Amino acid sequence: MPFFAGFVVGFVAWFLYNYLWSGIYTVEQNELAVKTVFGRAQRIEGKTILSLPVAINLIDEERERYAYPQVVVIPPGGPYFKFPWEEVHKVNISTQTLNMALDPEDPAANHAGQYLEAVTKDQLNTALSGQIRYRVTDQNLYAYLFGVKNPIIHVMAYFISVLRERIANFEAQKTEENSATAGVSINDLRKNLHSINEHMMRECTQSAARYGITLEASLITSIDPPDEVESALAAINTAHNEVSSEISLAQASADQKIVQSRRATEIETLRAKSEVEPLKSTAIQLAELKKNGPDVLRAYVRNVKLALFNKVRQVIMEVEK
Repeated sequence: MPFFAGFVVGFVAWFLYNYLWSGIYTVEQNELAVKTVFGRAQRIEGKTILSLPVAINLIDEERERYAYPQVVVIPPGGPYFKFPWEEVHKVNISTQTLNMALDPEDPAANHAGQYLEAVTKDQLNTALSGQIRYRVTDQNLYAYLFGVKNPIIHVMAYFISVLRERIANFEAQKTEENSATAGVSINDLRKNLHSINEHMMRECTQSAARYGITLEASLITSIDPPDEVESALAAINTAHNEVSSEISLAQASADQKIVQSRRATEIETLRAKSEVEPLKSTAIQLAELKKNGPDVLRAYVRNVKLALFNKVRQVIMEVEK
């Protein structure tokens, strides 16, 4: 009898611990949770992610392929309770940073995660380093938890393929300033890191709907050529800088001469106007005097001559014969 009572007490204690106490759980502030019943996620019937903003960038073919169901999301808080046949899947939704050269399946790949290799348009092998910032998409937890086995591996492979394609086809718009470096794509890549990062963000917007991971930032920090090419590129850049400096100095000198010529023309124009204006004024006065009769104009001319005679020392006059 005591043995039977001990067995009953032990069974009750085991039952309470495994089926009641262990069924109590909480969800942290940086987490969300999804509950499965007999292995099936609790879904919002009749709704898929296609009706959410996360799927807006999917093409028609992808919309059919990635029509994941919307699931019931358990928010942070608790305590919550689950039955033994239920399982809770918690997801960290905080933003995380990952080395872009890291291969989650093979840590020794990409030179032990130090840099990622990519070939440029002019067949130059480059080493890229940087980071990506990502977070789990709270609107598509089904894809992250149940859609693929390891979502981050898919996202990294997708990101690297898009990045290598961009590096292989990148060509900056040529202007008079950078025409001297035409064909040296490594220089264009270095000068346009910001636009490359923006391109990666645009191209990877589908990852939220495909894999349940949102790419928040692409942070490519450096693009380096092989060591044997670095010195040649440095010489090319030095020559380009010297040419640009000479062009700038010549342009500045030409602009200065143009400004000086313009100023000289303005001065001479004003000087000519100052000499012409008295003549115009005198002509207007004479026209007004002429309106009052020929005698008035004759008297004006006589007075002007008298004023001139007072200023001269000698007068030579023509004698009429």
